[in-house]
Amino acid sequence: MKANNEIILHAQDLHAWYDSSHILHGINLDIRKGETVGLLGRNGMGKSTLIRTLLGHVGNQVGKREGHITLLGHDISNAKPYQVARLGVAYVPEGRGVFSNLSVRENLVMAARRGKDERFDWPLERVLLTFPRLAERLNNLGNQLSGGEQQMLSIGRALMTHPELIILDEATEGLAPLIVDEVWRVIDEIKKSGLAVLIVDRDWHRVLGRSDRALVLQKGLVVMQGESKELLSDPQLHNFLGV
Repeated sequence: MKANNEIILHAQDLHAWYDSSHILHGINLDIRKGETVGLLGRNGMGKSTLIRTLLGHVGNQVGKREGHITLLGHDISNAKPYQVARLGVAYVPEGRGVFSNLSVRENLVMAARRGKDERFDWPLERVLLTFPRLAERLNNLGNQLSGGEQQMLSIGRALMTHPELIILDEATEGLAPLIVDEVWRVIDEIKKSGLAVLIVDRDWHRVLGRSDRALVLQKGLVVMQGESKELLSDPQLHNFLGV
């Protein structure tokens, strides 16, 4: 589904610090309804800090942040993580965050809530159709799943919050190639469903092949941005990604 001009998330002049270390230096970012945005950069360039700043972790739980952030017209510049989540942002973290002592069904159902305007686009049935492996393991505990199954569970749980925006942070990290292909298939389905997506992944070819726009970070600065298909053919990209 193509993006429209409605801006879901707007971040302006974002700065972030961990103790005395100044990590983000004036980041600007817009994400529109139905748009998939890629976030690229080598390790340690500020990608995770940017995500954590948008989610309200930096500035509440650790570190300090400055700048202006709005989500669906709400000022979340100083919001706490649970407030950001309630406004419609779902986060799939690196490391999955599955509840190991709960069953697959319990992991999914505990997250379920209606979205904006009482939307209910991702009920349990749709999630299980999207992730057939989870349907086969509904009664298994989280710690009985493979790494790939845990990642699918983490994404499925995020979808059951019926978000306006889903953030995927290294969703394919450490997975076997066949499972990586399965995760990208699901990302394609999420994109087609009309959800806005912010995606971080080391496979920059696949990120640029699936996203509408992308930003490249280096040392907390946006050094490249634009339409993904144009960035894909830009020779400067290799300099900043170290490939």
